[in-house]
Amino acid sequence: MNETPPLNLEQITAWFAGGEKPASEWRVGAEHEKFGFYFRDHATIPYDGPNGIRALMQGLQDRFGWQPVEENGLVIALSRDGASVSLEPGGQFELSGAPLADAHLIRDETANHLDEVRAVGADLGLGFLALGFHPTIRRDQAEIMPKGRYDLMRRYMPTVGNLGLDMMLRTCTVQANLDFGSEADMAAKFRASLALQPVVTALFANSPFTEGRPNGFLTTRANVWTDTDPDRTGLLGFVFEDGFGYERYAQYALDVPMYFVKRDGKYIDVAGQSFRDFMDGRLPGLPGIRPTIKDWEDHTTTLFPEVRLKTFLEMRGADSGPLDMLAALPALWIGLLYDEAALAAALELVRPWSLDDLQKLRADVPRLGLKAEIAGRSLRDVAVDMVAIARQGLAARRRASDAANDETGHLEVLEGIADSGVTPAERLLEKFHGEWNGDIAGAFTDCAY
Repeated sequence: MNETPPLNLEQITAWFAGGEKPASEWRVGAEHEKFGFYFRDHATIPYDGPNGIRALMQGLQDRFGWQPVEENGLVIALSRDGASVSLEPGGQFELSGAPLADAHLIRDETANHLDEVRAVGADLGLGFLALGFHPTIRRDQAEIMPKGRYDLMRRYMPTVGNLGLDMMLRTCTVQANLDFGSEADMAAKFRASLALQPVVTALFANSPFTEGRPNGFLTTRANVWTDTDPDRTGLLGFVFEDGFGYERYAQYALDVPMYFVKRDGKYIDVAGQSFRDFMDGRLPGLPGIRPTIKDWEDHTTTLFPEVRLKTFLEMRGADSGPLDMLAALPALWIGLLYDEAALAAALELVRPWSLDDLQKLRADVPRLGLKAEIAGRSLRDVAVDMVAIARQGLAARRRASDAANDETGHLEVLEGIADSGVTPAERLLEKFHGEWNGDIAGAFTDCAY
């Protein structure tokens, strides 16, 4: 009987390289999460019940042709045309978009999804919030979704950080996934995007409330990640070292403790154990069993740095927000990373920054936003330069929409934020202390999709 050869470093390194594509085939996948709530009382939405998450997903199937994805007989996701809808641990409703060619298509896909969700949600008495951290609920009020990996994470998270459960249950993000052409191209894009991630975090800061009150942060979501799990989060200093490439990232990933192994549709709890031991057949939870490349792929999804490498690069530093911001994030990264001159300019912009500079900036941004400083410059000025570089990169692509507009229009909302130096969170705080009269209920109107 022939046995599959044990997984080795060369194979897992080659898995990353398998994502390489020529520039003509580069695509972008956009993702965003949103909080559901009942119109009647602003409470969160359970999975079951006539007006629950399951009913919402059934409505999307019946009315818009989404196909169900099940786990243990329960629908936990939907798929259609290369896109998926899935559930985060606290019921956050996520769109993972199809790989698309330009920012126009991404905006259309996102707007269409929001239209569908609003249409079904309205019949069920459900609305959806465009914020990065839930403005009212306590942890114990979050509705837990029936996905096996989340049970394991909920048990493990409190053993390694104080805010991991908040990350799971009370945060929402917007993300962009981008391709690379070679190992050198991946490394350049990783370095530029990792250094610029705190700037993007400030631009998208949109979560200044906890349990009904301002909390001193502009992006509570970003602060949560500072005390979630130090083994698998943060800025990766080795990315800026000479010789960085697939193997170095693989070595880092091997050293991140595991969460689970999936076999026959079931999640086996191996939290805290070593993938290196797994490769040697010495995993305490599964003695004698060795991993497949699918196990490696699963493991890479449990790493949460500010930029994550899989067979593409994931930009992970932004709060969720309204449609114009959801469209702006992928447009920004397309402009910065998919044009050769723009990428070179982005690398030059961040060249003076040391790792200590970046770590301090990342610590300052959750409270200070664009008022933070790095290497003697205000982050507001850096943001202006960054968005200008992205505009040049998008203009050079010359991707027109049906209305004959190029992709630069999707950056206008970011240009307004950068020019003013005022983040979305600060606008919300103005409303809270002004027209909302200190009543967080205003968020369920002004911040709803």
